[in-house]
Amino acid sequence: MQAGIIGLGLIGGSLGLALRETQMFKSIVGLDNDPIHLQQALSLGLVDEAVSLDEIKHCDVIFLATPVEAILHLLPELVGVSPNCTIIDLGSTKHLIATSIPREIRKNFVCAHPMSGTENFGPKAAFKELLPNHIIVLTDLEESGELQVAMAKEIFVSLKMNIIKMDSKSHDTHAAFISHLPHIVSYALANTVLSQENSSDILALAGGGFKGMVRIAKSSPKMWSDISKQNRDELLRALEFFAQEMRYARALIEECKWEELEQWMRRANTLFEIF
Repeated sequence: MQAGIIGLGLIGGSLGLALRETQMFKSIVGLDNDPIHLQQALSLGLVDEAVSLDEIKHCDVIFLATPVEAILHLLPELVGVSPNCTIIDLGSTKHLIATSIPREIRKNFVCAHPMSGTENFGPKAAFKELLPNHIIVLTDLEESGELQVAMAKEIFVSLKMNIIKMDSKSHDTHAAFISHLPHIVSYALANTVLSQENSSDILALAGGGFKGMVRIAKSSPKMWSDISKQNRDELLRALEFFAQEMRYARALIEECKWEELEQWMRRANTLFEIF
């Protein structure tokens, strides 16, 4: 079999490396709109060969690892693939993508989201351990073909990933809280410090706590603005819940209610009893 990967950044590049370890595919070809990224991917051995979109459509399995807005633009371009072809999108949002797939190729599609990543991006950030032993969410499987579902499961089991199945709306609701909201909070914290006149002096004191919280603010702004656009409603809902907690904490501090503040913090500690 031949696999094709469209988008050769962190996720696509790491996938290419991990797929080699499975030996499921005779060859792995790739496509990226950025010629520098494409050359880097070839030099790093993330894929065997660079091909055109028309050529990649002949692959047995096609992975879409581009930013989520680019996935939307790619969908109509994939009409015409073989009925036996499996197309797996790896976007961080699911419902808009799932509902935008052309009817002619809906059975070809398996919508997936690997719950792994780093703050780095681009082909040079790729490493083969990124995906194995992490969760992969598969959504709306009832809309996918039996052959395609079986192929996707075989691939992700071979990658030693833990499969979770749910509908795309639930995925986007949950991802807003545990992925999309944390990125916005991290960007906000970074900008809060940068907006101060003495930001350099403040950052000179930065330790592990601050660095840990702003680490993901290094992530691709293009990618995360696209994700925010596609999951706008759920992200706004998550942001409002977060704002409520911040307003409550501020009120406790303003009113010097230290015992209540401690109890609020203790409640947060209980997260780690289930996490």
